[in-house]
Amino acid sequence: MDRTALTFRYERLRAIAAGILETSGTSFLLLIAVKWFQFGATEKALIAVGGSIGLLSGPAIVSLVESRQWHVSRAAAVLAAIGCVCFTVMALVKTETVFVLGSMAAAALSAMAIPLVTQIYQENYPQRERGQFFSKTAMIRITSVVVFSYCAGQALNANDAGMLNTFPQWLLFIFSGAFAFASFCFFKCPSRPLSVSRGTHPFRSLRFAWEDKLFRFTLACWMVFGIANLMMFPLRVDYLARTEGFGMNYTPERVALLTITIPSIVRLILSPFWGRLFDSMNFFILRVILNFCFGIAIVTFFATGTITGIIVGAVFFGIAASGGEVAWSLWVTKFAPADRVADYMSVHTFFTGARGCVAPFLGFYLVEIFRVQQLAWVAFALIAISSLILLTQRNIRPEERHGEPLTEDITE
Repeated sequence: MDRTALTFRYERLRAIAAGILETSGTSFLLLIAVKWFQFGATEKALIAVGGSIGLLSGPAIVSLVESRQWHVSRAAAVLAAIGCVCFTVMALVKTETVFVLGSMAAAALSAMAIPLVTQIYQENYPQRERGQFFSKTAMIRITSVVVFSYCAGQALNANDAGMLNTFPQWLLFIFSGAFAFASFCFFKCPSRPLSVSRGTHPFRSLRFAWEDKLFRFTLACWMVFGIANLMMFPLRVDYLARTEGFGMNYTPERVALLTITIPSIVRLILSPFWGRLFDSMNFFILRVILNFCFGIAIVTFFATGTITGIIVGAVFFGIAASGGEVAWSLWVTKFAPADRVADYMSVHTFFTGARGCVAPFLGFYLVEIFRVQQLAWVAFALIAISSLILLTQRNIRPEERHGEPLTEDITE
């Protein structure tokens, strides 16, 4: 079986587990933090930045895998296995400290694998079909998100007061099992060791942000609209679930519906469309379109104060996320030389992690000072300005700067 077919087989299986795990980071861990532990702004922000800490570690992880000459997929399998252990400990030791630290560690481990997964896609998926392969597995993952979020939301909707009666230990065990299955799928994917680059510093791949001017310009614009988006994104759960202040005091079932189920259904419908656009459309124009979808989502979700506005915002979050995950996950394959994709992706994830460590704290603290509607409009303005600056590069097709690697057949 060739590399493409084998990778696609196990990526489709892993997508089921990835969908379940996605619900943990986007909603359920924060929902437990608000409804069960009733955490303050600091604890909620720490849970929200877990994935960003993992993204910051991207260059160091890539450097370690490269220096040890490990196969990329085997390294990703190890990270997923450790994630399984984290959720198991969280389920068994029901303390605030363990929950916060475990949530951060589990999200970080998922994020650490992203540059490695992108390298697997670069090696095993043809360039002109990469977006379509990604979107097909994304549809399976999103279906998993929709089904699991609905079922788990129903189970967590414990009473009329909208609070959790018992600690949802069963949910954490499911997340643990999902990590274990993902580890198995990673292990079965074909991959090679990374090409050894010059230098020994664990963050040496950051040099590509300096050496590649177009890459650097894109990262700078992304930093601005990324901060605006990540400042508001974690507030969705707090806004809907909170019982006092600006909160809507919705039940767990309704919070899951508005933050996971509705956006995921939209993602499921539109994911193939965005995958085809990624393969054929100018990247900068595509990215700007997605940015304005995120901006509209933020304003309608937070600034209208009505259930209709929240639903419209949830739909636009789904539209933006369906294309955003394709663009975010694969854009460096258009910029990087074929043997440096993991390095470029680690730089991208590093800067995503940097803003992701700051933005949630900004959001959770500023919303205690300013009205959430005001923050939404500030976020929209930042997204609009940075997007218009990025649009100045619309006449450039970065993928034409590099060739693509040869593929080869392997036996299973």
